[in-house]
Amino acid sequence: MTDTAADVVLNCEGMQCPLPVVKTAQAIKNLELGQLLELLATDPGVEPDMTAWSSRTGNTIEEIRKDGDVFHVLIRKGS
Repeated sequence: MTDTAADVVLNCEGMQCPLPVVKTAQAIKNLELGQLLELLATDPGVEPDMTAWSSRTGNTIEEIRKDGDVFHVLIRKGS
């Protein structure tokens, strides 16, 4: 677990694919290079979806952890 606090928290709990990816893509556009976004999601597909999305977009997944039914995905804005 990272001790770094997210600059922005995006709550996508209850949303199904592709909404968490779409909302993340929209939210990360508003961040500065290097800032951290925390995505909260309950869709079990969020881990492979976000991993694939980050590899295509130049953003970095810092951490994916599950707390109960909620996935916490920390994404650092890249190029």
